[in-house]
Amino acid sequence: MQAALTAFGWLLLLQGAGGLINSLLGWWRWAHDLLVVNLLPVLRGYEVFASIVLGVLGFALLAVSASAKRAEEEG
Repeated sequence: MQAALTAFGWLLLLQGAGGLINSLLGWWRWAHDLLVVNLLPVLRGYEVFASIVLGVLGFALLAVSASAKRAEEEG
């Protein structure tokens, strides 16, 4: 379970950071179709906010994963 939380956390964090950089600066035109915020038509116009939310969710999943690891080690 911890490995899945860590993997999804990093995935969401990278999607959020990539979407934010691409939305604000437009550097990664080649990655446009790889970012979740660009694939969902309901998010059109809200890419920056959706990227921030994805990044925060990624941080939250990574924190939960670290907490679960510490709880498992303690007993």
